Amino acid sequence: MEVFLSTLKAIIDNLGATVALPIIIFLFAVALGAQPGRAFRAGVTIGIAFIGINLVIGLMWTNLSEVAQAMVKNTGIQRDVVDVGWPSAAAIAFGSAVGLWVIPLTLLVNIAMLAARLTKTLDIDIWNYWHFAFIGSLVVAATGSLPMGLLAAAIAAALALFLADWTAPAVQRFYNLPGISIPHLTTAPGVPIAIVVNWIIDRIPGLRDVQADPEAIRRRLGVAGEPVILGLIIGLILGVLGFYNAGDVQTVVVKILKTAMNLAAVMLLLPRMVQILMEGLIPVSEAARDFMQRRAGGREIYIGLDSAILIGHPAAISTALVLVPVAILLSAILPGNRVILFADLAVIPFVVAMFAPLMRGNIFRMIIAGTLTLAVGFYIATGMADLFTSAAVASGFQMPAGAVRITSIADGFLWPPFVFVSAVQLVGVVGLLVLLAVLAVLLFLYQRNPKVWEVAAGAPAEAE
Repeated sequence: MEVFLSTLKAIIDNLGATVALPIIIFLFAVALGAQPGRAFRAGVTIGIAFIGINLVIGLMWTNLSEVAQAMVKNTGIQRDVVDVGWPSAAAIAFGSAVGLWVIPLTLLVNIAMLAARLTKTLDIDIWNYWHFAFIGSLVVAATGSLPMGLLAAAIAAALALFLADWTAPAVQRFYNLPGISIPHLTTAPGVPIAIVVNWIIDRIPGLRDVQADPEAIRRRLGVAGEPVILGLIIGLILGVLGFYNAGDVQTVVVKILKTAMNLAAVMLLLPRMVQILMEGLIPVSEAARDFMQRRAGGREIYIGLDSAILIGHPAAISTALVLVPVAILLSAILPGNRVILFADLAVIPFVVAMFAPLMRGNIFRMIIAGTLTLAVGFYIATGMADLFTSAAVASGFQMPAGAVRITSIADGFLWPPFVFVSAVQLVGVVGLLVLLAVLAVLLFLYQRNPKVWEVAAGAPAEAE
């Protein structure tokens, strides 16, 4: 069994998401009854779309990392916990014993919950199972117990399915993604925070009246409010903040203009890549709908995908770009913070993407929620830095030169890993059983009145 699991893990690791996902999509679509030729084309199209999405995200990653390093150098911030990006968290996850078991374990949890009608989501985003393994690996690092780590990973997978179901109607409506849900633990955990922030803003005169969704910005600013021009303007501002003292005038101007053009390109290209992705998903969604109508009396099923399909929206990208200097400022001024951000700033669109349905794309509100999320995240990352670092070293992650402690925005800043680790550190396995009981109660309350929960997460009410 261990040889089989190691082989399966090696195949997924070596193929990568852009190759493994099309194969999974093809097999899934054929199993649902789609014609093999159509299923094959759908899988290839989806793979191409994810290649395009990753290329554009890579462009954004490169530019934001360069700008961030320049800003940090300008401010002279010194911290002893370095953000080295999500690859460190993924290395912890897949380099551990939990990572070896996480794929069959998650599939088992997903199938069991589908059979028990506890979820509508079929999570085919196998690469992102690493988020569940990451939580399990931290639990192992904290307790030394592999069974507890596996139990934590299984509960995390169930939590992701619950969050995916809860937010699916809002995501489908706002992003025009019929039949899709997002069981991604970098994105879905932000929804409870956004609900609280939105509720507070609705009760503050003046703030509640600010309209800053992309359409409102376009109406007020004309051409300057178009996503591409907005990206250009934000890129110019970030370029100036980062490179105003980068050398002679020519060097400074070139760096600023390159940053502006590259971020303008991100604003245009990401939505185009998502359109290609949807072209590939349509046959799969149709096959899933037909299958469920034939075999399950029309029971609804969602296809669980990476939140990369959300971040091309102008509200998500614009919010994330504005939050880059905000994050660096927070790093400098928050008392007790030990974290300095570098590599993972390009993950911010993933963190804030699910704020958009609830806040109707209001960038102003999303920035407030994102600022609060990051502020809390600095303290979570500071508190878990030693555990994060020791788990990374144990998994074989190569520490950057000069780095003593490391973290990442992806999962290192977010509440699910913190809650799981805190629970086992306080009361051991009892803490995991308490978390499982809390999740069971949430599932019961959600299934008892799903519409109320879904509207609270941003789904339209019946009257709309």
